[in-house]
Amino acid sequence: MKQRFSIGLVVMALIAILLTGCSVLDQAVGALPTLSPTAAAVVQEVSSQLQTDPTATVAQTQTDPAQAQPTAEAPFTDADQAAGEAQVVQPVEVETTTQETIFIDLYQRVNPAVVSVNLQTGNGSGFIIDAEGYIVTNNHVVEAGGPIVIGFANGETKDAEVIGTDSQADLALLKVEAAPGELTVLPLGDSDALQVGQLVVAIGSPFGLDNTMTTGIISGLSRSLPTDEFGITSYQIPNVIQTDAAINPGNSGGPLINLDGEVIGVNTAIESLSGSSSGVGFSVPSNVVKTVVAQLRAGGEVRYPWLGISGGTLTADIAEQMGLDRSTRGVLVADVTAGGPAEAAGLQGGDAENGLGGDVITGIDAITVNEFDDLLGYIVQQTTVGQTVTLNVLRDGQPQTLSLTLGERPDTPVQQEQQQLPMPQLP
Repeated sequence: MKQRFSIGLVVMALIAILLTGCSVLDQAVGALPTLSPTAAAVVQEVSSQLQTDPTATVAQTQTDPAQAQPTAEAPFTDADQAAGEAQVVQPVEVETTTQETIFIDLYQRVNPAVVSVNLQTGNGSGFIIDAEGYIVTNNHVVEAGGPIVIGFANGETKDAEVIGTDSQADLALLKVEAAPGELTVLPLGDSDALQVGQLVVAIGSPFGLDNTMTTGIISGLSRSLPTDEFGITSYQIPNVIQTDAAINPGNSGGPLINLDGEVIGVNTAIESLSGSSSGVGFSVPSNVVKTVVAQLRAGGEVRYPWLGISGGTLTADIAEQMGLDRSTRGVLVADVTAGGPAEAAGLQGGDAENGLGGDVITGIDAITVNEFDDLLGYIVQQTTVGQTVTLNVLRDGQPQTLSLTLGERPDTPVQQEQQQLPMPQLP
């Protein structure tokens, strides 16, 4: 009877530590870890063996006899308990899960390519995209000016120069001097191939804590994030990625990375009432980064193609008000900029008071336009200034085809090619 009681205490102690996964100190601060899949499997095996053989020992829970450890003495005895002595729970080694291994390996591979961007006015994050020393970060990280010092994962620092900035996409290209083979480079992935629910990680320097990794998923795609210039809302960044990976002040300019180790976004803004992470972060998509960085590297500035319209996604209710089928999809042209490319091509805006009744853009070249970001994303990522595109439109319910030569987007918008959205806070 005493043997079964002692064994029962051992098993209870084992199950307790597997369920809590924490030490006495952890319990004191209220740590509540969850049961890992490996721990759950061990608990289930112990329970099953006790049901079939009450005299079974804890050592029998080893899944691989070759790796079995000698049976440990009971953590405490009946005499200890009677004497009121401290009861010490013995630690149990739990195997690393597959997901943990993936994250550990990913961090070790990509972290050397992530840097901190330090100025007298504050700090942000960045990442190396070229072995020659080119680094991507946010424009709002470096726009205050002054000396820039790049901190690397190995503790070294280098002075950086600004190659070019783009306030409209909130991106900046920096450069440090580097010897051949000295730097680790992160590749840019295809942000158009992303799916909601996909696992991602963010690495950066939140609150100045360098080399910090957070995990999450892609929470949403095709978000429209307006940029803010001189106190007015300007053009939008298209196809912005929403993630619940923790992004805080200092993460700005750091990479959002898929499990393949590719950068699929640059962490730029958060939606927060407190100024810190609330699980709603935004990243500039990598395909926009590719377009912007190529131009910054070539000439230090970015020229954006421009339609010269204001408008937004056609909703079912507005479609019905305009006499269209509620299932009609596209971008409603609310207004056309005088003297702009759209006016020259013959696009028509809506009523001056409510914007209704204008042309509905349903396609551009071979791309179907269902919502505003389809149109804006294609123009920003796939076209150049002076390029001629073909627009498919509905005018008074009748399909038409128009040819339009894209102009260059003005620095300050005459008309806002965007939907009006609240401005998220910049971390």
